[in-house]
Amino acid sequence: MDDRDMELGSGAALVHDDDDDDYANVSLSLSSRQMKSLTAVCDTFLPSIDASHLTSDESVLKFYATSASMAQTPQRLGEVISQRLKHPKAWLLGVALWALSSWYGTFLLCGTASLTSAFPYFQSFPMLSLHTRQQILLSWSRSYFFLLRLLFKALKLLTLLVFFTQVDEKGLNLSWNAIGYTGPDPDFKTQISSSSISSSSSSSSSHHDDQLDEEEEKKKEELLGPLYRGILHLNNPQSCLTTLRLVGLPVQSRPVNKPHRPFLTIQCDAVVVGSGSGGGVVAGVLAMAGYKVLVLEKGHYYARKNLTLLEGPTMEKMYLSNGLMTTEDMQVLLLAGSTVGGGSTINWSASIRTPQHVTDEWCNRCDLELFGSEIFSEALDVVCERMQVQSDFIEEGFNNAILRKGCQELGYPVHNIPRNAPSDHYCGWCCLGCKDGRKKSTSETWLMDLVKSGNGAILPGCEAVKVLHHRKKGRARNTATGVVFEFEHKGKKEMCVVESKVTVVACGALRTPTLLRRSGLKNPNIGKYLHLHPVVMAWGYFPETPGPGKKSYEGGIMTAMSTVVADVDKSGYGAMIQTPALHPGMFSILMPWVSGKDIKERMRRFSRTAHVFALGRDRGWGRVKSESCISYEMEKGDEENLQRGLEKMLRILASAGAEEVGTHHGEGRSINVKKASYREFERFVKEESSGRPIRSGLSSPVCSAHQMGSCRMGVEAEKSVVDQTGETWEVESLFLADTSVFPTALGVNPMVTVQAIAYCTAQSVLQLLKRKKINN
Repeated sequence: MDDRDMELGSGAALVHDDDDDDYANVSLSLSSRQMKSLTAVCDTFLPSIDASHLTSDESVLKFYATSASMAQTPQRLGEVISQRLKHPKAWLLGVALWALSSWYGTFLLCGTASLTSAFPYFQSFPMLSLHTRQQILLSWSRSYFFLLRLLFKALKLLTLLVFFTQVDEKGLNLSWNAIGYTGPDPDFKTQISSSSISSSSSSSSSHHDDQLDEEEEKKKEELLGPLYRGILHLNNPQSCLTTLRLVGLPVQSRPVNKPHRPFLTIQCDAVVVGSGSGGGVVAGVLAMAGYKVLVLEKGHYYARKNLTLLEGPTMEKMYLSNGLMTTEDMQVLLLAGSTVGGGSTINWSASIRTPQHVTDEWCNRCDLELFGSEIFSEALDVVCERMQVQSDFIEEGFNNAILRKGCQELGYPVHNIPRNAPSDHYCGWCCLGCKDGRKKSTSETWLMDLVKSGNGAILPGCEAVKVLHHRKKGRARNTATGVVFEFEHKGKKEMCVVESKVTVVACGALRTPTLLRRSGLKNPNIGKYLHLHPVVMAWGYFPETPGPGKKSYEGGIMTAMSTVVADVDKSGYGAMIQTPALHPGMFSILMPWVSGKDIKERMRRFSRTAHVFALGRDRGWGRVKSESCISYEMEKGDEENLQRGLEKMLRILASAGAEEVGTHHGEGRSINVKKASYREFERFVKEESSGRPIRSGLSSPVCSAHQMGSCRMGVEAEKSVVDQTGETWEVESLFLADTSVFPTALGVNPMVTVQAIAYCTAQSVLQLLKRKKINN
């Protein structure tokens, strides 16, 4: 029985053939014709399949039998495309879906494959057979036409991501039992309902009631999170005004008779835009030194008990652009945090000090004395101590145990990864938020210092519009005087102004450049030299080892790494081999798609499929052109380093006992290690590594969880954006404190490095504030 026999129905049987009114109840900007095309596309990627000859397991049979349209995926995806998708070529989806709804548009996009031997000869995409539609999608994935490859990537990514992350009213997905996934951490129990969260949040800014007894205070902290006394929600303006004044931040509300004035005008010593590993450190240091600090955060605050640990909702709420950001050519998938605590809230715990060869390069080749100084060395110590960084673990999870075993079998170097979590922190859900606060993110450390000091507050849900600056008398350049920000109030956006002595921007390497440009800064280096730490992955299927109880998504996300190709030519450039956190949605979009049957078979093995990745220290760079348009060009040397990494990873997985190994190349090839001869295995490894160009866009998908360098630090204004203190060359009293200031790519996980640089920048800000105080 071949694939076509197993797949139920033609495309027409899975798509409504009735009038357009069938889709009238879908409140989307997509038309009914576009929705019909989208439904056909979704059911091509994920069709209904008869698997009765494979198993008698009801959950597996249901998974195979359920098509995307049966699970309402097209309707959900329509909402994503209409409301959440921001990409410079997003228009392509709308045009393509409209074209596919007609015979002439289908012929234009699909060619002769859309023709039939019977009248009317020409057919629209939804009317084609399932087999024909699958062949068309495969032809797009391998097409020499860039826009067709782009169209395939976008539709595959969106369809699979939505299907495997959507949940019903009980918070469940129909595939989870079949693929061996538990959903949220079984040990995590939500103790408060959504309604209690909502009602409590509205009053969470009444923080300073001295009459609260200790027990009541603990209950509030458990309910609203450890930062609750410092989190202010502007949807309750009067309470917010009271609290701001209590912490010493003068504030004025808009006079009733002057509707064009700012909603609020707040005064402080320092305003910090962004609460992640850079901004959080600066805010905590300044507040503990006695200065009044206001933190603006575009994302929202999710206390431990308010987390869902569900992949889809978390990506939508806590990741930049809902986790749907890519480069303009869709060659690189970009993941970045957008919540209180920034990336430190959803990262994978790795806390690696700045490598010595990197500080040497930044000090000697870039002439940045800061990185050869005692100040920076002390900063590394301070931030590691504050995050309680340590390298031990009690039990190692599935992926890391395989990486370690494979390296030991081959004699490759393998090291423990320092983490900002205790040795018994065995949790694979930290990419969705830390359930108990034991991962010492910014929200559990530096922002706690801010709140406990009583000298500042955090405003979530507030997006900085521009930095205010003007030329003061006798000064050669403008001076920063504050920030204009927006927030949503009663269904409309309100504007507020923060007046400050110092402004610190820490929006991350993808957002800091756009804010500076909106603010009128003209430095041509803003947005340039963006490094991404490009990542490619390999996988291995382990039906039995290492232990029947372990699953791919459980355990500490990162405890082991190999430097076997980290410095191949003694240049300090190469690739680090580590392990990822992949829950079903991310797993599905990275795995190759060659048919609906094949992807469901791959997903069935999800919980026993290990992944390792090669993270390149890239010389190539890109540009942040706008918030939704990011370009990137990988250099040949970067590609070769990633190919070396792929070769090593396939060997590591095989040596660790994998039954089958493969990469994410679109052809979906793999090899059964147990049955293959030595020559067959060697040929496969060569073809899947050095034989697969990565830069072409036809090969493996590339990911990036680390973005840096887009406003780099330097000693000359002509080649950089900030000086060694973190202050911009163009505007006085305007500092940057995030990964955008990195002079080059780092080569390891950046959390410790960015915190250390931000700590040094905070010392410079303190000196400036002291001088301003003396002068005043």
